[in-house]
Formats: sequence, C-alpha cells, structure tokens
Amino acid sequence: MSLVIPAALGTPPSPSHLLALADIFLLFFIMIGPIKAIGAYATAAQGMESKQWAAVSWKVFGIAVVTTVAAGGLGGAMLHKWHIAPAVLQLAGGLVFLLVALQMVLAQYAPPAPPPAAASAPPAARLAFPVTLPAYGIAALIVLVALSGSTERYLWIMGLAIAVLLLDLLVMLFIRQIMRVVGQLPLQILAAVLGMLQVALALQLITGAVRTIITS
Repeated sequence: MSLVIPAALGTPPSPSHLLALADIFLLFFIMIGPIKAIGAYATAAQGMESKQWAAVSWKVFGIAVVTTVAAGGLGGAMLHKWHIAPAVLQLAGGLVFLLVALQMVLAQYAPPAPPPAAASAPPAARLAFPVTLPAYGIAALIVLVALSGSTERYLWIMGLAIAVLLLDLLVMLFIRQIMRVVGQLPLQILAAVLGMLQVALALQLITGAVRTIITS
C-alpha cells in the first residue's frame, strides 16, 4: 500500500514490504532532503562568492554520498548480525519517523533559534553534518536497509537516498535563485504538509509492527 502517489516510481509495493518505494522516497525527502536545510544553505551562501559556494556544495554532496553508502552497508550488516526481529526493527523505524515528523510539524510554533556561534569546522563539514545528513536520517537509512530483504530492494533504497542527495546538491547550487523567486513561506507550508504525511506513514509502520509482535 502507498499513502503517496501510487506507482510514482513505476514499482508497485511488494506484499512483503509495508512501505512502497514512493513512500521511502518521501521519507528520505523529509529526513535528508533540502526542505529542512534550505535556511542553513541560504545563510551559508550569503558569505561566499558563487564559485566558492559551488565548490563547497560539491564537497558537501561528496561527503554525504560517501557517508550514505558506508552507513547503508555497514549499519545494515551490523543490524543483521545482531539478529533483531524484523518487527522490532520496523517498530524502531516507525518511532524514529514519528518523532522526526512531529518535530517538523511543531517547528513552526517554536521561537526563532539564535544565530549559531562561530565554528572551527570547515563549511563543508558543518553543512554535511548535521544539516544535510542528520543523525535521524542516517538511522532511518540503516533501518530501511536492514528491512530490505533482497539485493534489488537494497539497491533501490540506496539509489533513492542518493537521488535525494542530488536534490540537495541542486538546491545548494541554486539557493540564491530559489530564495529570490520562491521565498521561505511556501517552503515552510510544504514542510508542514510533508510532515503530516510522514506522521501517517510512521503510525502505519508502528501499528503494523505492534500487530505482528502481538500475534507472533
């Protein structure tokens, strides 16, 4: 079943998988996509020339891709070796997705955050972690990989994660034009809508996992 555009990726969900590939893309778009990071990208780009910002953007993308591949491979293998039941992994993933979604939905009611203090880390490192790849995004990737069940689905999951990172790169490269044409308000509205969709997906995962645990 899919709560978002059915067959958006041309692949129907397998009966053995609760989340369709379109749903996984939505989760990645919310957790490691550009919506959550666009404000940080815009702030960082203000103090740089276009060529310098482009170089930083490519470095952030490279770091994020390497980290994603490593986390997906090593993290998923470690969870398999621990012999954690799939239903428990599904429950853990649902809880992570739910907490992140609630944070996104409720963020609009929080007071503005103070400007960050000057950091000694290079701009690329600061933007890669935790702006582009927050800890919960890496955790979600590891859980989805551990639940993949086949090489084909694993490759799909990794490909979707990297595709979202490509969107991050495009937003970084064109952040000035995006902020000038679109502005911040429409992006905040989109983030709230996507957050509500993720709440629904997370609750679907949690209820399915609890049902499996109770009946097993």
